[in-house]
Parts: sequence; C-alpha cells; structure tokens
Amino acid sequence: MIFRLLSILSVKVPSVVYRAATAALIMKPQVVFVLGGPGAGKGTQCVRIVENYSYTHLSAGDLLRAEQSREGSEFGQLIDNYIKDGKIVPVEITINLLRKAMEETMQIDEKKFRFLIDGFPRNEDNLQGWTAVMDGKADIKCVLFFDCSNEVCINRCLERGKSSGRTDDNRASLEKRIQTYLQSTRPIISLYEKQGKVRTVDASCGVDEVFANVKTILDKEG
Repeated sequence: MIFRLLSILSVKVPSVVYRAATAALIMKPQVVFVLGGPGAGKGTQCVRIVENYSYTHLSAGDLLRAEQSREGSEFGQLIDNYIKDGKIVPVEITINLLRKAMEETMQIDEKKFRFLIDGFPRNEDNLQGWTAVMDGKADIKCVLFFDCSNEVCINRCLERGKSSGRTDDNRASLEKRIQTYLQSTRPIISLYEKQGKVRTVDASCGVDEVFANVKTILDKEG
C-alpha cells in the first residue's frame, strides 16, 4: 500500500509543480481603462494605439453588441433593451465578457497581456464588480480620459449614425447616454483622479493631434 501511494505521488507531484511553474510565468493582464463621453473618439484612438503599441483593444460596447446579436444568447434581448434606453448593462454580463476575451487572447498568445478596455467602468456598480471579480487578477496601469464637450460628442455620433447602423446613434438616445455618462461615469473618473491614475487628453481637436497627445502619455507610461 505504501509503495503504491509513493508511486502515485511520484507521478502527480512533478505534474503539479510543472503547472505551478507554468502559471507563475503567465503575466497578469495589464489594463488601461479608456473613458470619455459617447463620441469622444475612444474607439478611433484605440485603433491607432493598437497599430503603434502592443495592446489588444477590448470595447465593452462592442462585446455587448456582439453578444446581443449572437444567436442563442440568453442575454441578447436584455442587452438590446438596455442599449436602446441608453442605460448601463448589468455588470455581471459585461465583466464576464471582458474576462473571457482577455483569457482567450492570452491563451492564443501569452505575450499579448496588455489591454485597452474601452468604455468601462462606466459607473460605481461596474467598478465594484470589477474589483470583486478581477482584484489581484489584473493590474490597472492608468485611465485614458478623452475629454470634450457634450455638443461635440452628440454631433460626432449623429454623423457616425449615418453609416454605423447602431440603434443608439440618434439624438434621443444620445441625450440619454450623455446624462448617464455625466451622472455615472464622471464620478468614476474623479475617483481615479484622486488615485493619480487619470491621464487626460483634449479630445475636441483633430484625430492626429489627439493621437500625438496619446503617444506622449503612453511613452511616459512605458
């Protein structure tokens, strides 16, 4: 019996040690939250960042819209109702989609551990949910805050709505989204400002000028 137990251990222990060593080599996700009002240019600038830096862009909104249209999704109609009303989708859904996307990216290529998370966290509930699920599992490097006036945001989205096909690129939805942003997201940005993590970018100027400012920030972050 003793010899049999030792034989089992001799097989199991190296496997356990190997898995522990492998896990230790896997980097925790390094996250930059990208925040700003609807139409502030977050998505456009994230594309530029990905082209010039080793980041993977994850848009909370895009992930939700993909899940919304995925055949057989149990959350599709719920997500659709929230988006049309300009409301914030329940945090459990959003965080699970983000976590799954990060895990899948790192499983394909372990060197891809830097992520731009665009449009999240959008309220206190988002932040608490992220902390509960991801605390110790991901490092927040900084928050890129794209700042511009409400009117600029609305006009950009209305222009985008001519070709985007998005159900929320209309003035009624946009005014609701702006109010949600001011009431729910700006306090989160203020909270991160107190922690010294916010990097503010003037998003009212042209795309190239905005990106020049973004590059200066990211080059300093390393």
